Amino acid sequence: MRTADLEPIPAGDHRLHGARAPLDLAAVGWDEEEWTASGTAASPSGAEAAYAVRVLVRRPAAASASGTLCAEWLNVSSGAEAAPEWTYLAEELVRAGHAWAGVSAQVVGVSGGAGSVAVDGGAPPAAPGLVGADPERYGHLVHPGDAWCHDIYVQVSRAVRDLVSATLVLAVGESQSACMLARHLTSHHGTDVHGPFDGYLIHSRAGALPPLEPAGVQHTMAEVLAQEPAPLPDGVAPTVVVQTETDVLGRMRSFPARQPDGPTLRTWEVAGTAHADKFQIDAFEELLGCPTPVNRGQQAFVLRAGLRALESWARGGAAPSSAEPLVVRDGAYAVDELGNVLGGVRTPAVDAAVERLSGFAPEGASLICQLFGSTTPLPVESLRSRWGTAEQYLAAYARATEAMIAAGFACPEDRQAILSEARPGVLTGDQDPS
Repeated sequence: MRTADLEPIPAGDHRLHGARAPLDLAAVGWDEEEWTASGTAASPSGAEAAYAVRVLVRRPAAASASGTLCAEWLNVSSGAEAAPEWTYLAEELVRAGHAWAGVSAQVVGVSGGAGSVAVDGGAPPAAPGLVGADPERYGHLVHPGDAWCHDIYVQVSRAVRDLVSATLVLAVGESQSACMLARHLTSHHGTDVHGPFDGYLIHSRAGALPPLEPAGVQHTMAEVLAQEPAPLPDGVAPTVVVQTETDVLGRMRSFPARQPDGPTLRTWEVAGTAHADKFQIDAFEELLGCPTPVNRGQQAFVLRAGLRALESWARGGAAPSSAEPLVVRDGAYAVDELGNVLGGVRTPAVDAAVERLSGFAPEGASLICQLFGSTTPLPVESLRSRWGTAEQYLAAYARATEAMIAAGFACPEDRQAILSEARPGVLTGDQDPS
């Protein structure tokens, strides 16, 4: 079994920045290290090629480490690398003591190419990759192409496992990265190059799987979505799939690939959520230019619970809770009297709603806005008719919070954070409904 060789990259701008304010790793006693990972990888067809990519590692002090490593397949949909799962999961990673690695698995992130989504709604511009964006720092990197991405991901994850002395490795990824993990689970887990993965957190996958090898040098979302829907294998490795409204009936079209839970598979479809949301974009929402506020659902809390449940399951614990699917009738979502979708994983934002949360944007919105869904204010009189007084609303919101935690779809440590998102001022007129 091949393992990448690791060489440190001096501290500097690793160019992996999210929209949210960065976590102060030093303040929580964590280290951040960037490495060049190199070796020789094999494609599914058996061709070999040399590679040198980067991996960013964030980890706690050894004394507080859990022994678990979460290896994130970095997302390249924009043409530049992003770590959406770090953004959603950092709170749980830090309090649990799980190490994290952001792996540059795909060629676009390293050597450049075309993204899949443009912020301005037009064609995605050519992206320079790490090499083109900072040749002084990254000019030594080489990616042979996405035909080799699976073995590169395996070898780098294996090397980081050894670096941090992990006893359990979880593969995590969102959107295009989730699609690649779905393919990896289907075609590579259990083979000679399946890697060190003990479980998979697959967030916002398409119903279709990427081809084993891309038609060109890189995998694209257009190529993925052109494939036929395919279920995931069950009985292979503990797997938690988290899907939003956008993913089930929207662009990702996972509905045709719906399947029941099984011995090693749990699928959580989350009501009132979008493929990306306000939590992910934070203060940069205005830059998207969307016609309505983006989705303000509570999938971040569900994802943290999903990671916790998966980690325990992969270590031999009980299987995660099963969730009802979102209710679909005649090809559309069934909704309640306020317009929020029925079924799925329930959160206080939909069970004690003061706005309509959707995985869809208004017709004519740009592709990026379609992925961010929408939030629609509701008439105050409708809310008062539904909830009564602000006190009655708060009681309903608290009950929904406790139900979410009891069902295993939120971590108890997140109780106060969830409760803080209640908005009683909308009913009293002290808070803008938008």
